[in-house]
Amino acid sequence: MEMLVACHERVQRSLDLMVRLQQHLLVTGCDEQARSAARDVLRYFDMAAPLHHQDEELHVFPALLSGPDAALCRLAAELIEDHRRMEAAWGAARAALTTVAQDTSGTLQLSAEQTAALDHFGGLYAQHIVREEGLAYPGALAQLSAADLQHMSHDMMARRGVRSPA
Repeated sequence: MEMLVACHERVQRSLDLMVRLQQHLLVTGCDEQARSAARDVLRYFDMAAPLHHQDEELHVFPALLSGPDAALCRLAAELIEDHRRMEAAWGAARAALTTVAQDTSGTLQLSAEQTAALDHFGGLYAQHIVREEGLAYPGALAQLSAADLQHMSHDMMARRGVRSPA
């Protein structure tokens, strides 16, 4: 579970970078620093975020869906739907960030629609994280055995190409 919370910290850093990027574009314009920030956010949400969602859908949500608490079962279903909404919202946010990452004019300003797409994406994630850390993770932790947690850890590392400690 600590790995999942650490992922949320990286998500938040990437979302914060996205906000700072928008401010930088308004004040400074689209320079190499802006392009680099956009590439960093793209990389995180293209690569790490999908693995994080998969971790939760393979290991956290099933424990809640099969558990005795009807409210946690509903929450798990809602969080899975959140993942689908975030994946859909990522398309528009990704397009805006790609525009920044590829701009060479130095004068690029995001449109109102692009800004709204980034804000919407960030807002979805922020609400989602609060519900996971406040309710879902503690609920799953109460239902998962030590062996379940060890299996989860090994699976998460394996899918990221990390060797588990002996």
